[in-house]
Amino acid sequence: MNVSVAGSVVGAMLIAAIAGGASSAIAQTGAQAGAQTGAGMQTVAASSSPPRSRSDSALIRDVRRALGRVPEMDDSGIRITAHLGVVTLTGSVPETWQISRAANAARSVHGVTGVQNRLTEKKKDEAGN
Repeated sequence: MNVSVAGSVVGAMLIAAIAGGASSAIAQTGAQAGAQTGAGMQTVAASSSPPRSRSDSALIRDVRRALGRVPEMDDSGIRITAHLGVVTLTGSVPETWQISRAANAARSVHGVTGVQNRLTEKKKDEAGN
């Protein structure tokens, strides 16, 4: 009978330890959730979209600089706009190869999430030939 009582006591202690650990874990999870309800959690974990790190005007400035670094690129006919990280290139360039190079330069800028390339090749005035 002593073995049966000892087994019951050990079993009861084991159940109490498991139950106590579970309630402790629940309490810790609740405390952590309460501690994380500040602004840090909203921008890191709760937000469904990535935080916007760069202003549109900064993106436009940096895309213009990136275009200026492309060798033999004539960016004088390129208009740049930005909205929420998406850069739009409109206007015309003298040569076809500059269309794709302009888009690549814009994509290389930190903070650009997308590029809409609406550039066209500038038509040469046939009367001027």
